[in-house]
Amino acid sequence: MALHEKIARFYQDNLPGAVIDGTMLKAPCPFCQSRGRKEAGTLVAFLNGDGFFGGYFRCLSRCVPGGFVPHFARLRMLDADEVPGHDPDQQPYVQEVDWPLKNINQDILKFQNSMTSTVREGFGQAGIGSGVLQELRVGFNGRYIVYPYFQENGCSYAAHCLAPQGSGEEFWFGDGNFATEEFRLFNLTDIACCQDGALFVVEGEENLLCLREHGYPGVALPKASDLGAVDPQRFGAIQTVFLVVNHSPESEAAARSFAGRLGFKARLFRWPTHAKRDFNLAQMARQQGDNFKAELQKMVSGARAFSPFNTPRREYNLFVDNLDRSQSTSYQALKTGMTCLDEALGGIHGINIIGGAPKAGKSCLAIQLASQMAANKVPVIYYDFENGRQKIYQRTLSRLSRLAVSRFHGELAGDDKERFSQAQEELRTMMSWFRVVNDRKLNPEIMRRHVDFLRHETHCDDAVIVIDSLHKLPFKDFSERRTGIDAWLREMESIRDEYHVSFLVISELNRQDGGRYDGVPHMGLFKGSGDIEYTADNALVFLPDWDPLASSSDDRVNSLWLVASRENSPGLVARYHLDYPFWGFTEVPAGQDDI
Repeated sequence: MALHEKIARFYQDNLPGAVIDGTMLKAPCPFCQSRGRKEAGTLVAFLNGDGFFGGYFRCLSRCVPGGFVPHFARLRMLDADEVPGHDPDQQPYVQEVDWPLKNINQDILKFQNSMTSTVREGFGQAGIGSGVLQELRVGFNGRYIVYPYFQENGCSYAAHCLAPQGSGEEFWFGDGNFATEEFRLFNLTDIACCQDGALFVVEGEENLLCLREHGYPGVALPKASDLGAVDPQRFGAIQTVFLVVNHSPESEAAARSFAGRLGFKARLFRWPTHAKRDFNLAQMARQQGDNFKAELQKMVSGARAFSPFNTPRREYNLFVDNLDRSQSTSYQALKTGMTCLDEALGGIHGINIIGGAPKAGKSCLAIQLASQMAANKVPVIYYDFENGRQKIYQRTLSRLSRLAVSRFHGELAGDDKERFSQAQEELRTMMSWFRVVNDRKLNPEIMRRHVDFLRHETHCDDAVIVIDSLHKLPFKDFSERRTGIDAWLREMESIRDEYHVSFLVISELNRQDGGRYDGVPHMGLFKGSGDIEYTADNALVFLPDWDPLASSSDDRVNSLWLVASRENSPGLVARYHLDYPFWGFTEVPAGQDDI
């Protein structure tokens, strides 16, 4: 016998006079008389085995809170072993709280008795009747609607008071200790009533009243942000939890975050795309009138089971899109113009970290690579914490014009003047693709927005972010440098994956024995972070082949080594001869003599 058939038999056996009409059972309510009602109302139980609320019962006179079979068995004082689907090992949720002796129960009763016809009419416009207000003990203190927050012990210690005009004016009445996020669950007792069944978790008390008017069980929070403080274990005995929050990015993000903690039982309501911001159930009830119940049922049926994963179809489409993207012209254009480097890495893709000794020319190399990519119409953001914007532009102009910076302010003639004029025009054109940022308050979110702006302004999805240097990225506290660097590396991974951008990051190296920076290049040379070896798609080391104390400027040659890579073979990439005084390097393939 299927479970829903066992549930139908259980209700028939324990409800004298029960009659089944389609997927609904009706019987005289056995609880009304014990609750002081002169006549028994009608108890209905939903028997649809395919629905979320199969097994849910409620008294149409609202003498007791509705619920599922375990709750019915407790009310009838039946043995739990008789309940279909009973799990004897299920542990109840227990909140360890020292309940105060003083409560506000009498105040709540006084507020209930102070409810005015004007306030009732306001609720009536949303289809909320007096029965629901009485059931959830909603009151009025003369100026504010009072929503009492009763706890598991049956007492209320705090109440949420809201202005009825919807102005947003609010405050908490009662014990402030019970007005904190930990205790902000309105109509909390419905959780126990819905064991082995379904329950709504709603943003806003009035929105819950709209659901309760049509027989749906649920709890409410004042704001969706309060979900962050809710322990998902509270809903451990619930099979399906519908999350209904207001139509706003903030509320929906809070719902998704909570659903991720709650698990597969979560289902999120979806608002129509044309719904205005902050649209909610109460507004929908006022708009729809008599059609609200039918629209609500459609939304219940359409609520999607939450999953942190993409659908298989979407995941495959993303794979195909990324495969096509890797063959696109803009993706293939992510090259530095340095032939050996581009061959060794296959272009600038993923996170590329170049470590080098002080004064080895790391910044000079980074500026050359970044400006050359920008000249080829690759969008580049250059985060500079070393040289300053003016110096970067001057060095780029020097390399393009093959004129020393010292000559920029003198009189130029002939070929020099022509080269300088042409280089100025190249730099001016390049700046549409080359954005230098010196923001000392940079954080990952600002970086994300910069990427958004650059992609929008260049109409290009592929971009390169250059960071000079990793160890000078802003940190909150100097003592947090190690953890700060690792945190930035994690953010770079996230930005790489979210935006499909590439990184070229300059890093410092650790000194060797005797304070030197030479020797065999390896991952252990990188300074200040053990996470570089896990983060970098390509890790490179830029080592000088010259003695800073003995070499002249035109003798400076550096070797660039690929020491670790996810896709490429490690080894010597090339040697780079400083093109002094023009702030650039000339690439010399490995195995060839120096220039």
